[in-house]
Amino acid sequence: MDKKIAIIGAGPAGLGAGYRLKELGYRNWLIFERNDYVGGLSASFRDDKGFTWDVGGHVLFSHYEYFDRLLDRVLGKDYLEHQRRAYIRIMDRWVPYPFQNNIRHLPKDKVLRCLWGLFQARKNKVQSENFKEWIFSVFGKGIAECFMLPHNYKIWAHPLEEMSYSWIGERVSVVDVKRILKNIVLCRDDTGWGPNSRFRFPLSGGTGEIFRRFVPHIKDNLLLKKEAIKIDMANKEVIFSDGDRRNYDILINTMPLDEFIKRAGLVQFYDVIKELKHNSVFVVGIGIKKPCPSNKCWIYFPEGNSPFYRVTYFSNYSPNNTPRGEYYSLMCETAYSEYRPAHKDKIIEETIRGLINTGMLSENDKKHIVSAHLIDAQYAYPVPTLNRDKALEFVQPYLEQNGIYSRGRFGAWKYEIGNMDHCVMQGKEVVDKILGVK
Repeated sequence: MDKKIAIIGAGPAGLGAGYRLKELGYRNWLIFERNDYVGGLSASFRDDKGFTWDVGGHVLFSHYEYFDRLLDRVLGKDYLEHQRRAYIRIMDRWVPYPFQNNIRHLPKDKVLRCLWGLFQARKNKVQSENFKEWIFSVFGKGIAECFMLPHNYKIWAHPLEEMSYSWIGERVSVVDVKRILKNIVLCRDDTGWGPNSRFRFPLSGGTGEIFRRFVPHIKDNLLLKKEAIKIDMANKEVIFSDGDRRNYDILINTMPLDEFIKRAGLVQFYDVIKELKHNSVFVVGIGIKKPCPSNKCWIYFPEGNSPFYRVTYFSNYSPNNTPRGEYYSLMCETAYSEYRPAHKDKIIEETIRGLINTGMLSENDKKHIVSAHLIDAQYAYPVPTLNRDKALEFVQPYLEQNGIYSRGRFGAWKYEIGNMDHCVMQGKEVVDKILGVK
């Protein structure tokens, strides 16, 4: 095959596709990236005070041998490995993650309420129609109302009754009542659940360093500052904001699928893509000139006394994430949408107030803040709504029939396969599919 392959977007999926094409010795391809950097939502930035920030709380773990080998090639030994130390800040106390396995840390009356809810849920099994019902059905009223409902609304910024639960898989630890009772009776913390209980992090440069290291392998086929504003499917042509026009035989798209449909002028799908919902996230980085007071990795915040749903002690991931000396950094994520608005001009101030309200900072710590950095991720998480799969079943086959493969977190629009390793593998696998590699 010598067909011209165009790739829109140099995030993990686009870079994964490009790396695979290079690996296979295929020559007739280009990646077009609208920004002057690579990495997409996995990029990292250094502010003018010397702090490094990610676009949200990424940690590096893998489900795939190919991805592990690739990571070893690009990172070598330039990484640190961590044991996860994750918590929930609730009721003025620290509850180890996952919440449902560690309810023994709650006040006694709340422990009893959570247990009673679990027993009632086991007794009255009902079929769930949506994510909210699933939470009640699996965890019972106590855990649902204490943590699961407020926490998930803060993350998704969408009504939970409008969400499916088909995405759950390894994303949410379900419950083992016997195990929970054992943890309570033996006063035992139960923190080992999940695929990210151990994770790697680049020694320097943040998460984005992983994807910057793809560039030497694909630089001859990478064009930056090339924003695709129109896709002419009839003539198999991509038109860019600078007036440039490029033909393709096969197109791999990683821009958000709803945006792609609009830029391709596929009016027959405009109603369908209304079912594709997403949230946005303000990432506020707070740099503090003091020694770090904790060895925690990240903390979840379900309560209403802070705007953010998660805070990462980002300086604990690598000492190179801060300037040299006694500094630490907190990376705070606040989700917003039409259902849960947030204001860009107020979010830094509200974040600092939330850190004080939750005991992460004291009033006196305000004078030690030396950096406040804001990233606005307007496409953060694709929301698994009830009608998402049906919408994708309309759109994706049509695109593929026309030589267009939409992949990646927002190209495929599936949160459950939206981690970095998933996205790189989507790029690799779509290349194998196009080229017929077994």
